[in-house]
Amino acid sequence: MTSPTTSTSAHILVVDDEPDLRTLYELTLLREGYRVDVAENVADAWEHLQHRHYDVLITDMRLPDGHGIDLIQRLRAQQRGERSVVITAYGSAENAVESLKAGAFDYLTKPVDLKQFRTVIASAMQDAQASRSTPAVAPLQPARPGGAPASTTAAEAALQRLVGHSAAMRQVRERIVKVARSMAPVLVCGESGTGKELTAQALHANSHRASGPMIAVNCSAIPESLLEAEFFGVRKGAYTGATQDRDGYFQAARGGTLFLDEIGDLPLSMQSKLLRAIQERCVRPVGGTQEEAADVRIVSATHKNLAREVQDGRFRQDLYYRLNVIEIDIPPLRERREDLPLLCEALLARIAAESGLPVPRLAPEALAQLALHPLPGNVRELENLLHRAVALSDGGELSFDTLESSFSPLEPPASDPAASAPTALPEAAPAGSPQDAPDLPADLQDHLDRQEREILIKALQETGFNRTAAAAKLGLSLRQIRYRIARLNIDTPQGNDPAA
Repeated sequence: MTSPTTSTSAHILVVDDEPDLRTLYELTLLREGYRVDVAENVADAWEHLQHRHYDVLITDMRLPDGHGIDLIQRLRAQQRGERSVVITAYGSAENAVESLKAGAFDYLTKPVDLKQFRTVIASAMQDAQASRSTPAVAPLQPARPGGAPASTTAAEAALQRLVGHSAAMRQVRERIVKVARSMAPVLVCGESGTGKELTAQALHANSHRASGPMIAVNCSAIPESLLEAEFFGVRKGAYTGATQDRDGYFQAARGGTLFLDEIGDLPLSMQSKLLRAIQERCVRPVGGTQEEAADVRIVSATHKNLAREVQDGRFRQDLYYRLNVIEIDIPPLRERREDLPLLCEALLARIAAESGLPVPRLAPEALAQLALHPLPGNVRELENLLHRAVALSDGGELSFDTLESSFSPLEPPASDPAASAPTALPEAAPAGSPQDAPDLPADLQDHLDRQEREILIKALQETGFNRTAAAAKLGLSLRQIRYRIARLNIDTPQGNDPAA
């Protein structure tokens, strides 16, 4: 059946073997002004697709002669432009994930909420029409120092912020462009300081949701007792002090992207609530009686090995599969040393712009010495190092002497003989026993942070989590211990400390 031609050329194919549902979807779409064709099985649908190109394909997952995913895979193999939306059975998370990995734009869960149905189809239609009017992958122009070329679009500018011509970084940018236009959740993996948030920003800027908000959330920085309210919002009167309605991150990101940074630090109790919000596309504010639609695209990031966290029971397996539909790995700086000249040039230009100073020049010999430094903190550490070098310089060329003075005493450059010398033990070994140097940590800053965290937790436990007493015990000021507790993401019970 084909509907009469309407004022719009947008054309949709609906595939479902249940006549009542087919009619419901068709009438809903006709009211929105779309042209609609319908099919009841895979063979019928493919007959339509061979004779006509559509903007959007809506298909049930299970059909009498196959699966809707078969249609998606055929379209993908032929590089067709249709955006596919799959309708899956209630609670069938595996089917939804499978369809997204196969190339579906989005999915809906039965029983289908018609408001959500219209929203998803409108997004798919918008993306399909946008892809016809613009090239799928814009050629990357050489980055100017400190930013993107003046002629680039916002999407291209976001990609240019991922500086580097190495093969690894080219692959990252190409993957971003390839997956950005889907609604499939993306998991960005990489060490601290590699640029995971920049990757999330590029995903958002290159998606059909670029005109919507991007809300970034550091999951490790929110006290566990506040997580539900921060994520899902609060309704007036939910608890003492809730004097008005307040939206959460899901509501704030409506129509855009929700970036969940350090997702591996989310407590198990909150993981189950997040899983339901992602699966059901709705949230219930604290103190609320009704659920609200959650029209967001989820991008998450972690420096942890989530597969190992799942094995160790610290991360839910079902949530891991939901978040890791598409994975983007950001390489550490040590694996793309050839990008150092471009990175230094871009970072120095940014530092100069922020300070209002001329762009300093990095001497070639200084760059060569810098390439020998381990830089365990990756690009973030490189930027901090250059910041200090500029501050300590006399305004001329940055030499290795200037850089060397900006190195942390705990992290000497690799060219320093002391860097490779065995670390002296604080106490002499017993007579007659060999004295081996301790193993050097692969990530010194992470090693020191773990030690500091253990000391702080021990002091807090011994003082009943009284921060004032714990600070005095460690010879710190209250301000210093508060800073360390926040930086190291230490959860402390509320109400134990009058100075809190």
